[in-house]
Amino acid sequence: MFTGLIETTGTVVSITPGAGATRMVISAPQLHGRWHIGDSIAVNGVCLTAIPLPESAHFAADLAVETLARTNLSDLSSGATVNLELPTPAGSPLGGHVVQGHVDATGSLVSLLPLHSDLATTDWRLIVEIPDHLASQVISQGSITINGISLTVARLDLPRIEIAIIPHTYRATNLHTLQPGERVNIETDTLAKYAAAQRAASQQNWLTPAYLIANGY
Repeated sequence: MFTGLIETTGTVVSITPGAGATRMVISAPQLHGRWHIGDSIAVNGVCLTAIPLPESAHFAADLAVETLARTNLSDLSSGATVNLELPTPAGSPLGGHVVQGHVDATGSLVSLLPLHSDLATTDWRLIVEIPDHLASQVISQGSITINGISLTVARLDLPRIEIAIIPHTYRATNLHTLQPGERVNIETDTLAKYAAAQRAASQQNWLTPAYLIANGY
């Protein structure tokens, strides 16, 4: 489990398609020595299994076809900056929100604009367009994960959402490297998913001929 508090960024060294999975190698010197084979690492919000490379600050991860289809990892190339987070140990403070690393879909970056002229201290306004099927899982002032970052929705104008970005988040993540039109990974809040599923189930027409026959009517 993760919290969406990005520890550092890494750099994509290579992406090599194979007969099965695609292998991605990432340089992450600030996390060197903190991973072991089989550990989970969130890369742009995608939970991947780390394969340490001997005597190296690099780690590898194998990307399944489903992962490539559902996330923006297939868009990356050598030199790309990615957000990285190691799992949260049990009992640790949850500074962001509960993030599973299971990306629901990708959205499209519409804009990321400063609100003040001093770029060193300004906050930013992020606008992302999300897929229609995620709309029921997003609320104003609710949590959402974008490229692995725990963020709060400031305003809804579906299918677009607006998010306030503080200077630290802008500098410490890969948000400052993104351009309009790029895909971003989206994971909605786990609680919102269950609430939407329950609401959908309650709206289904359960009174069917099959139900009546099975219950002796």
